[in-house]
Amino acid sequence: QVQLVESGGGLVQPGGSLRLSCAASGIIFSIYTMAWYRQAPGKQRELVAAITSRGSTNYADSVKGRFTISRDNAKKTVYLEMNSLKPEDTAVYYCNRYPVQNSYWGQGTQVTVSS
Repeated sequence: QVQLVESGGGLVQPGGSLRLSCAASGIIFSIYTMAWYRQAPGKQRELVAAITSRGSTNYADSVKGRFTISRDNAKKTVYLEMNSLKPEDTAVYYCNRYPVQNSYWGQGTQVTVSS
């Protein structure tokens, strides 16, 4: 049974930083492209960043230069370092494979950017 557990969200002021973590179990983590997604209130879930098994990365235009995705295959964990946060980054953040596996969605972690 695959389980993805996100953590690290919280309330932060504009311009602040957060580091999200996603711990995986029940999956051969190292061979898959992993990604972070987010869903803001009233909007569809969107891809934020992805990282291949070899460490190649890709980002949504809205977060390029501010967010960094990384992974630790030994720990079966994928990270999202978020800097220069903006109010429009407010959302629930999820990790999953890329392309998504619908059965893998976890509970997500809430990120709120507000003064």
